[in-house]
Amino acid sequence: MTLTGSGSAYDPPGPAAPSRVREHGPARRLDRRVALVTGASSGIGAATARRFAMDGWQLLLNGRDRRCLEQTASGTSALVLPADLAAPGGPRLLAQSALHATGRIDVLFAGAGIGWTGPFAAMPHTDIDRVLALDLNATLHLVREVLPSMIAAGRGRVVLLGSVAGCVGVREEAVHSAAKAGLAAFADALRQELRGTGVGVTFVVPGRTGPTRRDSPRPVSPGSVAHEVWEAVRQDHDEAHTPTTWRTLPTRIRTLAPMLYRRLLNAFG
Repeated sequence: MTLTGSGSAYDPPGPAAPSRVREHGPARRLDRRVALVTGASSGIGAATARRFAMDGWQLLLNGRDRRCLEQTASGTSALVLPADLAAPGGPRLLAQSALHATGRIDVLFAGAGIGWTGPFAAMPHTDIDRVLALDLNATLHLVREVLPSMIAAGRGRVVLLGSVAGCVGVREEAVHSAAKAGLAAFADALRQELRGTGVGVTFVVPGRTGPTRRDSPRPVSPGSVAHEVWEAVRQDHDEAHTPTTWRTLPTRIRTLAPMLYRRLLNAFG
């Protein structure tokens, strides 16, 4: 029974109050497009940040571990904004720091998250709260803080990091699955609300990226997920899946052959 990273790595507990912006590399140019990336310490978040940096975006990197954020920022003009999004007021303080630093956020990539592996009946109540606080609640609050500036500018994109666990449910990851399913519904609802505002919503569904006790499905690399995120933002896509078979396969099997779907779920979990 373990608490683990989800999509992007979970930074170990420790002091993580929002701190003054630190600049890396050459002086920042505020005329560039700006991406705020949470969960940027490692994994998908770090890979996504590096992919955007390749195209010249100004990056704002959030996570709990300053040292890891600085490693992600190395060689770029990224600004690091260490903060614990699960702390009271964390999303608000991060959004304020980000907008103060650059005056705009063109893309919010909400990649921060943790997971917990083990039987739900044995899951401590505190861990239930921790997973939901970061994977679901903090993400919603951060979007709420950033969205008004995007609507006022008439442009922007919110990118939410989901999981295949939120599509099909994964045994011994019940709360993580529930949180990611909640994000999927949130993405659909928010997208409808934002029609005509110039602000889009992308929901990213990666396969498993980290080590697993299961032989199948095979993990996907953070870099391949980052590539799909980049393409989805570049082309204004509502969804991004990697591997691409996850785009339709689970849904079709669940709809057309529910008994087969349950058997596969029981077999592969």
